[in-house]
Amino acid sequence: MVKVAVNGAGGRMGKALVEMLSLSDQAELTIALERPDSSLIGVDSGELAGIGRNGVAVSVELAAAVGAFDVLIDFSTPTATVANAQLCAEHGKRMVVGTTGFSADQRAAVESLGQHSAVCIASNYATGVNLCFKLAEMAAAVLGDEVDIEIIEAHHRHKVDAPSGTALSLGQAVAKPLGRELEKVAVYGREGQTGARQRDTIGFATVRGGDIVGDHTVLFAADGERIEITHKASSRMAFARGAVRAAIWLAGQRQGLFDMRDVLGLH
Repeated sequence: MVKVAVNGAGGRMGKALVEMLSLSDQAELTIALERPDSSLIGVDSGELAGIGRNGVAVSVELAAAVGAFDVLIDFSTPTATVANAQLCAEHGKRMVVGTTGFSADQRAAVESLGQHSAVCIASNYATGVNLCFKLAEMAAAVLGDEVDIEIIEAHHRHKVDAPSGTALSLGQAVAKPLGRELEKVAVYGREGQTGARQRDTIGFATVRGGDIVGDHTVLFAADGERIEITHKASSRMAFARGAVRAAIWLAGQRQGLFDMRDVLGLH
């Protein structure tokens, strides 16, 4: 059994990960973590996730328990994830990273873990989303410069970054085969007299509201036809299932920087 630590065990994704690990026959939860000022410290993580007691109490100190886990799954904040990546690097622990909203320096700091151990970083761990990355890349390669490309995403009201990391990954997926640099062609919202749309731009539209788990659409619009590649998540268990799958796969890797498409063999 792969021993797994979960950071942010009291959050929405953390609870889903605790539940998914309880269903796995290849991985088990051994450490559940929360921030130091959390009122959940000491609470049984299974009860917190609504699955009944599992005997793993929520704690705060990862450094004191490095011998109790093989892989850390971290869906928390950029600052906390960077600190945990440094600790994992020091002790040769593997890490599955689902945190988004990194600055360039923070992202580089987390990626550097791959020089010491194995790390998987993905904007989205749902199997279906990663299939959409591949389909979007294929569609862009076939359709070329004959279409306008727009990416529409929707999430719950509590999401703090925009566009979503998944939307940006979709943008990268379509920009690459077209030979475009996303940073130069991305358009994040439109207002006022914007003028005619330039063909090489890739547009992003963001919706925030309610309890939307995550919807993403890549629209390829040409004269006379439209192609849409859409993924809609109805439960965070889709992300948790993929993250646990990644942790099990990562346990077999000695070192390196990977993403979910490596896990699924889609590269």
